[in-house]
Amino acid sequence: MKLSQYTYIYLIGIGGIGMSALARYFMANNKEVAGYDRTRSPLTDLLEIEGANIHFEDDLNKILPQFISKEKTLIIYTPAVPVAHKELNYFKENGYNLLKRSQVLGLISHDKNCIAIAGTHGKTTVSSMTAHILNTGKNGCTAFLGGITNNYNSNLILNENSQNLVVEADEFDRSFLQLAPNIAVITSMDADHLDIYSNHEGLKKSFQDFVNLIHPEGKLLVKLGLEKELHSKVPIYTYSLENSSADFSIENLRLLEGNYQFTLLGPDLKIENANLGMPGKLNVENALAASAAASLNGENPNIIKQALSSFKGVKRRMEYVIKRKDLVYIDDYAHHPEELKASILSVKALYPDKKVTGIFQPHLYSRTRDFLEGFAKSLALLDQLILLDIYPAREEPIEGINSKLLLDKTPMKNKILLQKEDLIPYLKSDTPQVILSLGAGDIDRLVEKIKSAFE
Repeated sequence: MKLSQYTYIYLIGIGGIGMSALARYFMANNKEVAGYDRTRSPLTDLLEIEGANIHFEDDLNKILPQFISKEKTLIIYTPAVPVAHKELNYFKENGYNLLKRSQVLGLISHDKNCIAIAGTHGKTTVSSMTAHILNTGKNGCTAFLGGITNNYNSNLILNENSQNLVVEADEFDRSFLQLAPNIAVITSMDADHLDIYSNHEGLKKSFQDFVNLIHPEGKLLVKLGLEKELHSKVPIYTYSLENSSADFSIENLRLLEGNYQFTLLGPDLKIENANLGMPGKLNVENALAASAAASLNGENPNIIKQALSSFKGVKRRMEYVIKRKDLVYIDDYAHHPEELKASILSVKALYPDKKVTGIFQPHLYSRTRDFLEGFAKSLALLDQLILLDIYPAREEPIEGINSKLLLDKTPMKNKILLQKEDLIPYLKSDTPQVILSLGAGDIDRLVEKIKSAFE
């Protein structure tokens, strides 16, 4: 299939972070773009300003007439769309050309030098950093990202003159198995998406299948330790923040006025006094992975150093919202026990003498059920916990699984379960020192409200 043969692109779930990047890509390629999403958001507002026609009711009558043309229209959908969706079923039953988001990314990747960043966490920041490094250099890249980068204010970076493609390789629904990587990066393989994979071994097998897709002349970069669980026909390189035996490592790590400075080491690589303005040691590890990926792609060390210092982060990835002497507010997308642990410990290391108040919105009933003990253990690292109701996303409720269960399971005294409308009055009455909001649901809608309340 040639994507160029279509005049009209219709996206079901257009407001999703991955789908919206595709919408922007096709608009930049002079296609007419329209779509459906369940709710209006700042992202859909931007897409409409950029030229997309979007509606928010599952109603065939809302679709513009030109998008009903079978020959000229490509339908793209996300697996998060409910199976009973009327528009999606109409297109399926009437013989339209339908592709999943991952299949479209796969088609794009086959003609490019594809650097695919995978992992159960860390991949959005690593892919955004990698893309920024390459775009700081002369060869540039196109990039499809799972977050809004602050440097580009977008989840799409477009460079038609570059053969480099950086893509966030998503393990959900085995989406990354559509890609054709030249360089693959794996940051982590912790158990997740057990609604898709049934067990941890099933997820690991999918990562092995991803490794098997690497071009015969390609390279694989993994966090130290993962190489023992994967078999590769291409050279494997490792990276580690803590262990100097890895191929790529960090030394002389120090914290200077809230920013990290370090020396980055690798094969034929030494970058001294590299600077990173993002909070958290986990972001130093992300910077190491991105730098290693760029180095394996032939990027100049001076460019890597320059790009790390100018990288402004990704929205909702350990992002400073307020940074004052009397109050710090950091927002993070963490929604898995290991991510929560890394985020909380990073913030506590930055502000060891201050009380850290965490606001967590669990994401999915199934994930809350599957990792209940892990969530409770990670959340107990906070000084104070404010828990919100579970964000269901694509799921129906599971009997007995709710935020009260998680609250009771979390071994700490200073904890409370609140409704969203009660959150800000509670915070205002409490005089917090460091606020950390966490979650992958619609907790992002509260960030500006919390910010405004304390400005």
